[in-house]
Amino acid sequence: MININAQTIELYAKQLRLPAFNHYSDAVRQLGSDKSYEEFLLALMKMELDSRMDSSQKRKIRTANFPYMKTIDELDCSRFEHITEAFIHELASCDFVSKRQNIVMIGNPGTGKTHLSIAIGVKACMQDMNVKFYTAANLSNELIEAQEYKKLIKIEKQLSKTDLLIIDELSYLTFNRHQSELLFKVIADRAERRSVVVSTNLKFSDWITMFENTTMVTALIDRLTFRSHVLNMNSDHPYRAEYINKVSDN
Repeated sequence: MININAQTIELYAKQLRLPAFNHYSDAVRQLGSDKSYEEFLLALMKMELDSRMDSSQKRKIRTANFPYMKTIDELDCSRFEHITEAFIHELASCDFVSKRQNIVMIGNPGTGKTHLSIAIGVKACMQDMNVKFYTAANLSNELIEAQEYKKLIKIEKQLSKTDLLIIDELSYLTFNRHQSELLFKVIADRAERRSVVVSTNLKFSDWITMFENTTMVTALIDRLTFRSHVLNMNSDHPYRAEYINKVSDN
């Protein structure tokens, strides 16, 4: 009878899409025999809710397409020369996303821009936000390809619904007028509606080296920096350079 009951519970849990209910024995052990039916039911429901939240967070992290996983805890905040640890944790709260603000990280290579971008993105996923991570080159290529295959409107709609769009490495390539226009539209469409995190090695005055249209550069910077946190992440002792030196010494 016990085995039949267990099989029936498994069947009902599958049909009702309540997989955590299969682990009802865990709730029984945790609660003890002196608890009421209501407490047992609450424990089961909490297990199901926790399971769904965990699955949702993992799904959002996969969908975000991070190149690798990084967390705030892995950051050595003492290495940042112009940003306080308190401010890093304030950004990691993702309150800026709720306020529809942006973050622009400017700094020389190897100073933790990508790490911080990913870590903030992971935090946003953990808060049930929709996140997308791109390098500027990958985003540009995806937009060009989507336009070629007449899927641009679909991609733009998907991006417009993303709570946090992260554009990394906006500095390594020169974009032609067509690429510039597509990138500009994606960012402009998000102005005061959704948040963007951008990382770059170039100060704003040097952005004209990336884009053909200087007027568009001015408009792009204007939209990115309005309601924005601009982080100075330049360092005389970047992480990556120090790591390379250590490897070379060994």
